[in-house]
Amino acid sequence: MSAPADIGDLSPLAGVASKARSAHVICLGLSALDQVWRVDRLFAGQSEKIKATGYGTLGGGMAANASVAVARLGASVAFWGRAGSDAAGHEMKSSFSAEGVDVANFRLFPDGRSSVSGIIVDSSGERQIVNFRGLYPEAADWLPLDAVSLASAVLADPRWVEGAATLFGEARRRGIPTVLDGDMADAEVFERLLPLTDHAIFSEPALTSFAGSAKDESLAAIARFGCRVVAVTRGEQGVSWHEGGRLQRQAAYAVDVVDTTGAGDVFHGAYALAIGLGLDVRTAMAFSAATAAMKCGHAGGRNGIPTINECLAFMRTKP
Repeated sequence: MSAPADIGDLSPLAGVASKARSAHVICLGLSALDQVWRVDRLFAGQSEKIKATGYGTLGGGMAANASVAVARLGASVAFWGRAGSDAAGHEMKSSFSAEGVDVANFRLFPDGRSSVSGIIVDSSGERQIVNFRGLYPEAADWLPLDAVSLASAVLADPRWVEGAATLFGEARRRGIPTVLDGDMADAEVFERLLPLTDHAIFSEPALTSFAGSAKDESLAAIARFGCRVVAVTRGEQGVSWHEGGRLQRQAAYAVDVVDTTGAGDVFHGAYALAIGLGLDVRTAMAFSAATAAMKCGHAGGRNGIPTINECLAFMRTKP
């Protein structure tokens, strides 16, 4: 298929859409149950009560949302993670299954407690989040590492460090690309995971916390860990990345924003799929930006994630 001049070869994505091409992504990390309140305005930072205009309960979590994005885009995907064997854990597992995500290694621990988030979203789509990260064992010795050989790419967020290090280490041994969702985490987490990471994509707050600044110069500094690509997503300002000693940028696609919840997670899932299919980084960034932009036109962290055909059509018509 044809594409704008500044976007590379999209034919592997079109191959997935037509079922002529297959890909399999493993996503490991946080699965949370999101309780979402819609409000006219966010909390101002003091003790106060605000009225909700709507409420819903949705599956969430960085790697969890990324796995749903991969499934919606038409590829095979497995989610590896932990939750409690409680109502929230079983609800999350059912939601994954309904999306076509393989949950054979989403373990519900009898003595564990699931991660639950409270999210308020204002009329402009901005949000505030409070999260209980859950309680479950850190050990990752139960993960079926032989299954990594089937993956085209693997993705992890920083919420299960032992699991991410185990998955990335095995993927590295097999020459399978690793993608890190660089959300907020302690410095020692990144210091452990970045040497195992091929593609590190940070949020602006996480990059500031780890590197002291979200400026482009910080990307080059992090490249010392040996990552092939170090990037930062900047919302309406697009994404910047350092690759091969050069700084590059991808503009955001213009959409009417309804809700930014989950946009970064969707970006990461689309990116892992694109890299797993062998797309060059610039094309992968454009595809991921388009997928995330389309999600932002809908309320909810997973609502509005497009099919691959919808995303490719969007890219053909948007500058």
